[in-house]
Amino acid sequence: MKILTLNTHSLAEEEQERKLLWTAQWIAREKPDILGLQEVNQGASEGLLPEHMRRGFWVPEAGETCQEKIALRCGNYAARLAELLREYGCRYFWTWLPVKLGYGKYDEGLAFFSLRPIERAVGLPLSRIQDYSNWKTRQALGIQVQGIPNVWFYTVHMGWWEDEEEPFKAQWDRLEAYVRERQKAGNVWVMGDFNSPCHIPDQGYAYVRDHGWRDTYLLADVRDDGLTVQEAIDGWRNRGSGEGMRIDYIWCREDLPVLTSRTVFNGTDGPRVSDHCGVMIQNGGPASERK
Repeated sequence: MKILTLNTHSLAEEEQERKLLWTAQWIAREKPDILGLQEVNQGASEGLLPEHMRRGFWVPEAGETCQEKIALRCGNYAARLAELLREYGCRYFWTWLPVKLGYGKYDEGLAFFSLRPIERAVGLPLSRIQDYSNWKTRQALGIQVQGIPNVWFYTVHMGWWEDEEEPFKAQWDRLEAYVRERQKAGNVWVMGDFNSPCHIPDQGYAYVRDHGWRDTYLLADVRDDGLTVQEAIDGWRNRGSGEGMRIDYIWCREDLPVLTSRTVFNGTDGPRVSDHCGVMIQNGGPASERK
């Protein structure tokens, strides 16, 4: 099974149309089984998405989140990616959860794509703040898919460790509280942009590892340098860091065989399409998770 995570930085990228096309072409060639995406945007003032572009879409359960009234709109990055993938002969099932208003003009959300039909999709509030207009609002999107019983996949875009109002630690604690029962029944995967560099001790990365989660990059038999941020990006320009960081991860609860961990969309393994590079792993088991 191949799992990919990517912060798409969609609609905020220069040459967005070309980069969307490159992304679809790469995915169609590599065919990852699960794609967890962050910063999946749509114009907040655009018209409603036509029905024919909703093929394969699974409506997420909003739960306690405040976004259930945000509609799919024309230009939705996930919908357009799904449409392009269909044109390339790849039928993906997908879901999208709006999280907050980004840059005052985007409905910014999380998305999953799966080659297997989605059986359930759930939105989970991670931040104390659940105000759609507040940029610190954070959520997780979780899915279950057919043919992989008792396994949940989550995609997240976390806050910062040192944020006094919405610290990383409290958000991660909420996620763990949600998934505690689920991890007793089977494996749990969490992927995304953690805004927590692995080289900074005693912060978010160490906190997740100390709670028993396995960094699939370290589990991999074959891996590269793992760096997912190559230059200064939004959110890091005033934090004394920004270049040469590994802040995007794929975590699991079990010690599973991981054959490879690849940094992708980095200009070498796939074109640069975002201010983040992606991470793709190839998992070797267990049997219930293999195609």
